[in-house]
Amino acid sequence: MAYPKRLFLFAGYNKDDSLDDSLIFYVKNLSEYGDVIVCLDNDSKKSELNKLKKYTIHIISTRHGEYDFGSYKRAFIYAQENKLLKNYNDVYLVNDSVFGPLHDLNSTLEKMENTNSDATGLIVAKHKTHSYMESWFVRLNKKIFNSKWFDKFIKSVEKQPTKARITIKYEHGLSNLISENNCSWNGIYILRGRYTYNHPKNLFKKGCPFVKKACFTRHNGAIGNQLKYILNNCQMNVQLPIIKTANKLYGQEYMNSLLTYNPVKIFIRKISYALKKVQNGKI
Repeated sequence: MAYPKRLFLFAGYNKDDSLDDSLIFYVKNLSEYGDVIVCLDNDSKKSELNKLKKYTIHIISTRHGEYDFGSYKRAFIYAQENKLLKNYNDVYLVNDSVFGPLHDLNSTLEKMENTNSDATGLIVAKHKTHSYMESWFVRLNKKIFNSKWFDKFIKSVEKQPTKARITIKYEHGLSNLISENNCSWNGIYILRGRYTYNHPKNLFKKGCPFVKKACFTRHNGAIGNQLKYILNNCQMNVQLPIIKTANKLYGQEYMNSLLTYNPVKIFIRKISYALKKVQNGKI
């Protein structure tokens, strides 16, 4: 299959070093649109890595504790040292914090590559003082990934004391650095606050091909009806790896409750979440 020259740098993690069905499904789909280098923050066995072998040009598996940007760093260095970057028009930073793709990726990739910007985030988190591209699906063009400043930035990634520090230093930092170096960036979906996590159904209906994994535990499971809608409107080959992985991550009993049609259970979850917020002084 012919495709534009894309390289996906894919970051993944699993605490038990296995490869979930949803991750394999995601990488397989990416491979239909470009070349894929996978870097896992895992010490996975060869038998596990072999599940991805036919969909990738290289796989790195090493526990580093630097989160997604640490994996992006290692994948980028491999591509650079093996003189692969010259082969691509666009490099994507992609991670496994989402389930999907929920439908064909072609139109999404074309939109991201036709925005007349040097970088495009699938989602931009809009804030008054610090809007930024969410780093789980970001496109970079040659002007950026061949630059000295990006090389310095990505190679400077190191372990941070908190996840919040990673977000500020690297996720926010990348968008800021792009602007500081006279490059442009924008997004396909410009969202305020926690829209990505609170309104996955609306985002899906707008055409977004992914749903954040965090939605499955968001608000004490209160948005399960939205997730039910999404899954019911996906093809079976998309549903199965998501449900299988979610059952493993969150437990089948929880998933059965989350995806219920029972309005009483849905109401109880919402009330339980509201009470929890009151107890924590957030209302």
